Order: sequence, then structure tokens, then C-alpha cells
Amino acid sequence: MTRHLLTWIDWQPAEVEDLLVLADRVRSRPADFGQALSGRLLGLLFLKASTRTRLSFERGVRQLGGDGVFLSAADLQVSRGETMADTARALSIYLDLIMARLGAQSDLEELARHSAVPVINGLTDDSHPCQALADLLTLRDEWQDLRGRKVAYVGDGNNVAHSLIVVAAKVGLSVSLACPEGYRVDRRYLAAAQRQAASTGAVIEEVADARAAVAGASAVYTDTWVSMGQDSERESRLAALSGFAVDAKLMAHAEPGAVFLHCLPCHRGEEVTAEVVDGDRSRVWRQAENRLHAQKAIMLRLAGVS
Repeated sequence: MTRHLLTWIDWQPAEVEDLLVLADRVRSRPADFGQALSGRLLGLLFLKASTRTRLSFERGVRQLGGDGVFLSAADLQVSRGETMADTARALSIYLDLIMARLGAQSDLEELARHSAVPVINGLTDDSHPCQALADLLTLRDEWQDLRGRKVAYVGDGNNVAHSLIVVAAKVGLSVSLACPEGYRVDRRYLAAAQRQAASTGAVIEEVADARAAVAGASAVYTDTWVSMGQDSERESRLAALSGFAVDAKLMAHAEPGAVFLHCLPCHRGEEVTAEVVDGDRSRVWRQAENRLHAQKAIMLRLAGVS
């Protein structure tokens, strides 16, 4: 059966731990993997624009000895009405791996259902699993052991938050969420994370306000309040989320030395102040770098070569 990465929900804790170990090996000993995907072709389907996702996957597959082909909506017949199922069947003939950055999670699931090759979720409106693995890799760089630590996630309970809570629960990392009414995380992802947390000792919780979430946290995480396709909601979003910005005053409620995370792009003066995102406690550029290593590990594992 072909293995995909659509969300972290169906991955076992040991598999996530193994991926983190592999990502660290790939990062520290890149020459060992320089031909691991020789002769393999990765399809990069982008129905949503990207900076970090596109560059990290293109660079990553080449560093593994493979090659990648970029496919935008204009390059695909799906833009002219071909079904996602037929698109998947066609792509499977020519490609060895597919990375898809789409809108609807249901489209990604349809793609994977009819694909004969592994599909990697490069982002959907529901989930961003590659980012979450890079986040864990970044936090392991800080603490080595993730168990017993707490991350505060503040702001919009979006796709980044969904993937974070699910994969954090797999490794025993607690997450405290502070999101306003109407912007809370999807109940399906919260329930999945809490079920997993019950067996790993993590605590995945929602709290009333940002200060309560940040209290005792070793890391504070936020994301943009207005994502792609939400421009028409901009004013209402900014108003609803205005009490959830991460600034130095909020960071002061976290543990001494707590780090700041953001998946980027950020909007200084909205979800985070420049003082925080550009400060010495920010790890946002380490996260961006770790996307490359985490995704190389994912490609290797799904390709069955490591």
C-alpha cells in the first residue's frame, strides 16, 4: 500500500521520532544521501503560491540526487476541468513522488486516493505537516528532549496550529492554544491530538487568553492572521485577533529564555512585533532552514530508500 503524508493523524509516534532522527542525519551528513533519490522525479503541484515550500523542496530533491518539476495551475489540465482523480492517475505514470500545495484538504485526499506514488502535503487550508515537522526539529535543537516542554500557540487556529498540535502530541510535547471565538482550531484535529496525548503524557489544551497560554511556555508560536485567499476578511480578522499579538510584554510571561516561532511570512505590527520576530529569541530562520532537512527526510522515507 502506498504511504502518503496528508496529515500526522495516521502516523505513529515512533514513525515521527524516526523522521526527526533521519532529518538530523540528513542535515549533519548530507554527503551520505547525495544519490539517495538518483533517477527519481518529484512533481511539485502548486495551486497555491509559495516561497519556502517551493524552494526547499526543489533544493532538497536535488541534494538527494533526484530532480523536480514545477507544475502550476496553468500547467495542469485540472484547471480546465480534469478531475483530481484523473490528474493523479496521469501524474503517477511519470512521477515517483508528488508534493501538492492545494486549497481543500478533500482535493489532496482525492489526489492521494488515486495516486500510485506517495503524495506529500505541502499545505492545504486544513493542514501543514511539513512545517510542523520542521518545528519539532527546531525545538529539538533547543532542548534535545521535547517531553515535558510546553509550546504556547497564540492567534488564528489555522492549518499550522492543526498540524502542530497533532504532531506535538505524538512526541509528548504539550501545546496550550489561545485563539479567539470563531478562530479556534478544528474540533477534529483537537480531538485527534488529545487522544494521542493521553498515551504520550502531553497536554493539548485550549485556554481563555494569550497570557494563560504563554505562562510557563518554553516556546511561543504564532502565524499570520490573514492567509492567502482571506484578503476580503482582512479587517474583521484584524479586529477579532487584535488581543492576541505577540509582543515583548506577552513574551515576558513565558519561561526565561523561551523562544519565538513563526512559520512565515510574518506581518510585523499585526500578529507579532518587529522587536520579537527580529530579536535574539526568535528562531524563525532556523525553522525556515529546517524545512529543507525535514522535507528531505519525508521524501526519503516515503520513497522507501531510508
